Amino acid sequence: MKRKSLFALSAVVVVAAAALVPVLWSGGDNLHNGSAVAATPADQAALVKKGEYLARAGDCIACHTVRGGKQFAGGLPMATPFGTMFTPNITPDDQYGIGKWTQDDFYRAMHTGRSKDGSLLYPGFPFTSYTKVTRADSDAIYAYLRSVTPVNVPSRPHELRFPFNQRNMLIGWRTLFFREGEYKADPTKSVEWNRGAYLIEGLGHCGMCHTSINAMGGPVSSAAFAGGLIPLQNWYAPSLTSNKEAGLGDWETKDIADLLKTGVSNRGAVFGPMAEVVHNSLQYMSDADINAMATYLKTIPQKSEAPEPLQLETSEKFGGELLKQGQKIYADNCAKCHADNGLGQPPAFPPLANNQSIQMPSAVNPIRMVLNGGYPPSTDANPHPYGMPPFAQSLSNQEVAAVVTYIRMSWGNHGTAVSPQQVSDLRSAPLD
Repeated sequence: MKRKSLFALSAVVVVAAAALVPVLWSGGDNLHNGSAVAATPADQAALVKKGEYLARAGDCIACHTVRGGKQFAGGLPMATPFGTMFTPNITPDDQYGIGKWTQDDFYRAMHTGRSKDGSLLYPGFPFTSYTKVTRADSDAIYAYLRSVTPVNVPSRPHELRFPFNQRNMLIGWRTLFFREGEYKADPTKSVEWNRGAYLIEGLGHCGMCHTSINAMGGPVSSAAFAGGLIPLQNWYAPSLTSNKEAGLGDWETKDIADLLKTGVSNRGAVFGPMAEVVHNSLQYMSDADINAMATYLKTIPQKSEAPEPLQLETSEKFGGELLKQGQKIYADNCAKCHADNGLGQPPAFPPLANNQSIQMPSAVNPIRMVLNGGYPPSTDANPHPYGMPPFAQSLSNQEVAAVVTYIRMSWGNHGTAVSPQQVSDLRSAPLD
């Protein structure tokens, strides 16, 4: 999963990328071939169909398929702070894929974070979330993956720096950050709420992006869903626990559901990594499951303050100069779509006035959008989304800082001025 954004809630649920984006197993031994067994061919077909749906919910394709490559053949490079990881081949190829994996092998990887041969998996593969997945759902995903076309391509070895290339070090990491166990329903909550919690906390592994990580690559438990920078993609996954960011406490459940399912709603649109999540995963989910996820997200406890990510600051005087310069740039380049008063033309052109994602302490996402532009995802319910053009070629670092400063501080918005240096840093950063 890769996405989030400027003119909207820039990422309500992220499935794909985190400090060490999902990387599955790294090989297998020569145990006999095994497959999920169903009573009849019709039962097996139903199992495969269920597994395809669940694999969509987990956004497996995002990490295990290179753009333009064979489906699930792996090879996607993930440049992490610890070195580069490469996603493995998870097609049913006997030599290089999971063709010789049994149901038990697959469930062990999902539930315990151990490969077929018992070796420890790196936490880029989100087993800390997938451990919550039921055995029945794991078996269904396994059945689906065994139904796809085998690809005889070897998985590329990770290129991690010492000492991170020593797998035995993962024992300490797991002791600190991993608790094995399937999701347990909360009897005080509704069936719908529990279904949403299961999807968000399990297959969706949303916390991998929306929770800050520490120097060891582990989640900060006290900051669950409180937002964090996605280093692999240079976007900021906003806090879901604060109404000052992407907190959903004052959202209608329908608006949350619309955003998840279509990428747009009356409250905003998704861009960047979250747009890919909607495109690859969420748009294929049933209305019942989307509503369940929205119901759960709506109840995430809200905090009065959002986290304070590192933000380069400008002097008050220079900030005032940027604000004045930005007003003219906005009038020349932005007002046609987003209106002089910043109210936009939703849902095609989201409002900038009173937009939470514009005012967050982190200005990463609006800067990325002005520099690189982007589109909400193309979905069945929104097949021809309106996009935003890039301005990296036409605006200097100071001009981008100026217009972002203007939209963060106008129409009652309470954002702060943006430093041209931060624009420069993001201009040179990779897009993915």
